[in-house]
Order: sequence, then C-alpha cells, then structure tokens
Amino acid sequence: MIRVVLPAHLRQLAKVDGEVRFDLDGPVTQRLVLDALEERFPVLRGTIRDRASGRRRAFVRLYGCEEDLSNESPDAPLPERVASGSEPLLIIGAMAGG
Repeated sequence: MIRVVLPAHLRQLAKVDGEVRFDLDGPVTQRLVLDALEERFPVLRGTIRDRASGRRRAFVRLYGCEEDLSNESPDAPLPERVASGSEPLLIIGAMAGG
C-alpha cells in the first residue's frame, strides 16, 4: 500500500481529506505513483507534472524517508519504506517570493 500526502491546495482540488492510499504492482517508482494518482484523480493532471513532457513542475518537490527525491529519475525505485507504505511519499508545493 502506497501512502501519498498532498499539499492542502491539491487535496482541496482532488476533494480528499488526509493522505491518499492505493496498491501498486511492480517496482514502485515516482512515475508509477504519479500515474496512479492522476488516474484516480484526473483533476490533478498537469498540477504535479507537465502534461506534455511529463516532467515534474519546478515548484513541486517530492520527499520520502526525510530525503528530497525530486531530482531522482522518475523510474528509479522509491525507498523501501515508502514502497511498503510504512512511510508516505510527501508532495510539497514550494513557495517563492522575495
């Protein structure tokens, strides 16, 4: 079971409370998790990744096991504790300003 924690604005958009949970088959990667998330909540398509290129949006960060996984390959396996569901994958909407 994969656990995903979304930022408040994406939870509101997807109309979910708390974390999202779902089962995945095969090696658990960022791409697989985001594909499943967008399939379950189509309204999130284009919010985390660019629709055309599939690349993560610049101000969105992915964390797992207290590590920034944002710049890892989308096809690299996620840490075992995230893949097993003992820890969530955190999707964070970064802020900028000055």
